Amino acid sequence: MDREEILNKCREVLNRGKEEIEKVVNEVDFENWRIKFLGRKGEINRLFSLLSSLKDDLKPTIGKEINEIKNTLISIFEEKKIKIQREKTEGKFNLSFPGKTPFYGNIHPLTKIMREMSEIFERMGFGVFTGPEIETDYYNFEALNTPEDHPAKDIWDTFYLDYKNKILLRTHTSPVQIRVMEKIKPPFRIVALGKCFRRDAFDASHSPVFYQMEGLMVDKNINFSHLKGVLNYFLKEMFGEKIKVKFSPSYFPFTEPSAEVSISCVICGGKGCSTCGNSGFIEILGCGMVHPQVFRNVGYNPEEISGFAFGMGVERIAMLKYKIDDIRIFYQNDLRFLHQF
Repeated sequence: MDREEILNKCREVLNRGKEEIEKVVNEVDFENWRIKFLGRKGEINRLFSLLSSLKDDLKPTIGKEINEIKNTLISIFEEKKIKIQREKTEGKFNLSFPGKTPFYGNIHPLTKIMREMSEIFERMGFGVFTGPEIETDYYNFEALNTPEDHPAKDIWDTFYLDYKNKILLRTHTSPVQIRVMEKIKPPFRIVALGKCFRRDAFDASHSPVFYQMEGLMVDKNINFSHLKGVLNYFLKEMFGEKIKVKFSPSYFPFTEPSAEVSISCVICGGKGCSTCGNSGFIEILGCGMVHPQVFRNVGYNPEEISGFAFGMGVERIAMLKYKIDDIRIFYQNDLRFLHQF
């Protein structure tokens, strides 16, 4: 075939494609039309096969013409498809109706509290660290100056994965402090955040799995007044400027001196109620100056540096912040509760 015959054939294919697309009304017709004109053995590929009969100098021009016809057929195919789909939906949907608001998930209250706690300490220059949940007896107890006969080491308080080799689920986040001190030299200030495990009954105020945040600040000439300043700032940022903070003597094997910190009851405002045992205060965390032996265990010289540490339960903070009286509700995935946050 010569040039003119092929061009006439191209125009014929284009016109037939346009005519027949108008008769398409369903998916089967669409597929038949596509195969006839655009398929592997369709009209467009037949046109391309005619190029072999032309001289080489004519092939680019005619090939370009065939490609333009192909693109035109593809375009009218897509337009027709959209038109039919639009016609199918007309009258079935009232576009004037307001749309349905999509469901958005909520941040879990414990996650929300942990973020808020971390942000407060970050404003004071503390870095946030995490560590392994499966620990050794050394990091969980010995390095923290916990003697062999301490009650916390009893198998009934600790989940041991391998009692013979002293592999356990950590009972607090303090092991992170030891790991950090082994790698970092003073001065530094950090908080350790994560999940802990103890053999506690699952009741309104206890859970065998819980979250804890512990803090550690080490430098030259750190004293108890620095500890009080940091905790006072944190507690007032968390619970408001009106709360009162009280430090009471206590005992922890890894700090000396040690203290328990209480805040004025968030329920009664310090007047006395059943929640605070009519004392007006609620115990919220433990703290103290790092014991010299703990520093020696990580290679620090307690004659040159000092530091303080503190620890608190995240659930405890959340329960007081949101006035929740049962810790179990954090783990029940009740959407009625979670939607409030």
